Amino acid sequence: MTTESLVWLIPFPPLLAFFVIVLFINRYQSASHWVAITGAGISWLLSMIVFLIVAGMENLSKHPILSQINWLPTQKDWLKIGVQIDPLSAVTLFFVAWTVLMIFIYSVGYHNYGQPKGDHDVPGLPPHGATVKEKREGKKKVFSIEPMYSRFFALISLFAFAMYVLVVSSNLLTLYIGWEIMGFCSYALIGFWFGKDSARKAAVKAFLTTRVGDVFMLLGLVALYTQTGSLSYQDVFNHKMLETLAGSSSGFLGLSWAGLIGLLLFIGTVGKSAQFPLHVWLPDAMEGPTPVSAMIHAATMVSAGVYLVIRIFPLLSIGWEPGHALTPPLMALTVIGTFTALFAATIALGQNDIKRVLAYSTISQLGYMIAALGIGAYVAAAFHLVTHAFFKALLFLGSGSVIHGMEHGAHHADDHHTDPQDMFNMGGLRRKMPFTFWTFLLGGLALAGFPLVTSGFWSKDEILTYAFKTGQMGVFIALAFAALLTAFYTMRQITLTFFGNPRTHLAEYAHESTKVMVIPLVILAFFAVTAGWVGIPYGFPVIGGLIPPWFEEFVGSMLGEEAHGAAAKGSLVPLFTSIIVSLGGLFLGWLTYRGVKAGQKDPIDVFSPSIYRVLKNKYYIDEIYSIIFIKPARWLADVFTSKVLDQTIIDGFLHAIANFFMWSGKILRNFFDQPVVNGAGDSLSRGIQFFGWRMRFIQSGKIQNYMILTIFIALITGALVLSFLL
Repeated sequence: MTTESLVWLIPFPPLLAFFVIVLFINRYQSASHWVAITGAGISWLLSMIVFLIVAGMENLSKHPILSQINWLPTQKDWLKIGVQIDPLSAVTLFFVAWTVLMIFIYSVGYHNYGQPKGDHDVPGLPPHGATVKEKREGKKKVFSIEPMYSRFFALISLFAFAMYVLVVSSNLLTLYIGWEIMGFCSYALIGFWFGKDSARKAAVKAFLTTRVGDVFMLLGLVALYTQTGSLSYQDVFNHKMLETLAGSSSGFLGLSWAGLIGLLLFIGTVGKSAQFPLHVWLPDAMEGPTPVSAMIHAATMVSAGVYLVIRIFPLLSIGWEPGHALTPPLMALTVIGTFTALFAATIALGQNDIKRVLAYSTISQLGYMIAALGIGAYVAAAFHLVTHAFFKALLFLGSGSVIHGMEHGAHHADDHHTDPQDMFNMGGLRRKMPFTFWTFLLGGLALAGFPLVTSGFWSKDEILTYAFKTGQMGVFIALAFAALLTAFYTMRQITLTFFGNPRTHLAEYAHESTKVMVIPLVILAFFAVTAGWVGIPYGFPVIGGLIPPWFEEFVGSMLGEEAHGAAAKGSLVPLFTSIIVSLGGLFLGWLTYRGVKAGQKDPIDVFSPSIYRVLKNKYYIDEIYSIIFIKPARWLADVFTSKVLDQTIIDGFLHAIANFFMWSGKILRNFFDQPVVNGAGDSLSRGIQFFGWRMRFIQSGKIQNYMILTIFIALITGALVLSFLL
């Protein structure tokens, strides 16, 4: 079997698993997770085979693995779709395959364990396919919805299929199809426990917010196809076509078609990768099961946005040279990415929910990647995308393990009122959950960029180094401060969760998770440490000469210019900055939170209640959006749409038609119906009535009188005639 055939097969096992679960085995929980894991496992195996084949290939960027077929006929030719493996898709395929498989396996252990609080007691009939237990509260019938186990594995299988399609696609059209399927799956999975009002609202919020970006992305695709006649990477991103797009004016704000299309596509990433100002949906996505959070925040959905920007980077940067002024699209990336990285990192300081801290951390790290692309650090951004996927998937699954253990403590202590996700209700879990502690610690150190050992250090240092050496000092300082805050809130999270003594009965009775949950944590912890070693740059003291910078050479060949993302050589300032902000942030976080006792306020709250209140309430962005967008939209729907448009215009038009026909009916009744139709009818009726009366008279027995009268008249007439004749 050829490599092209293997690539074609990669997305389909999860899709087949989805249909098998939905159509045939949705009533069998064990069979459902085995089918889902088998589908993910086959895709993982095919992905690893393809990766090993292409990892050692020379000139893969110039001669990618490519296979296309005719799909839809156009006026002149065919719209082609297909698969393509180049250095970027190869490294993306590697981390997607590993994280997806680990999440699937982990889900078997996590999802077996009951429901979150509030996921039950839904009045009315149960949804189709749900496993329910009926009970009564007085005269009221209530259904308690149990976890829809098979439905969960069907949806994450479809999610995995969509991500694989996005990665191996050879064109932006099928990338967009995978992009939108993931949007639907995220909506269904965020609101998976739809018995909770908060979950339903979070699902709708995620769907509508990401659709804002997707509409602009679709406009960008339409514009690109209109200008080029193709959406294939090979056709769109060749140098001749890019120069044509860069040389033609769009007529909008002085942008070329390349700049305008690039910005439209980037807005899609702003929504999908939760960049300011469309970041508000991602923290609320924590309402879904923890494995869903890991898939959305690490391996698949939000990573897809950064993958898209890396893929279209030639379109965004055409005409730009390192060291020169940034193009408008790159400037937009730099400003939005840098601001988001710093903005989200500050919000994470005021969050107490263990998963929401990680959600804002994800927004911040994605901002890091977007900012890196904005300043031209192509390889560094791709490198951080890979390392982040591993350690953030590990952290989310680790947080799920912590919550799992806390919920066990809730059952043991018969305490169902204490929030098992609040870090201030934890403490001392390193002794209760040692495997979870050590793996979570490694993931946290990678996120904080712990020097030399972890993958996060190498990828962050490369971004900071590139910003420093290219003179982007504002970006360098902002990202360095964001890295300091990242290390601080990471150690805050680790200290509150695992160190000290248990602060509640839930933490006191917590226990380690099952092996099926722990093993994926161990595997992801391995990659959280080692994934960065393939990107150690040449020239780095001691280590840089021992390990070849495979990642830099492999992915950097996509642009053909090493300067577009390769780490700068010979400067110790960014290196020392990376070390100081990482170790300094970790130390300050431990020092601040090491002595927190049960019921004690957050030290930041003690230091400055006003600052803490702003951070805890996320700068009131949701409230501002509610005032600016949601309430006016509801008013518009209430007053204009309902009362003016619906009741006055639409209903008025329909009522006018109805009144016209009622008036016409009255005219017809007065001038035609009554004098003509009714007159003729009445005459006919009277004639028939008279005839009937005569017939009744005849039938009444008086006919003999007529006969006698007739005979008498005949006799008189005959007598008169005879007398006349004689």
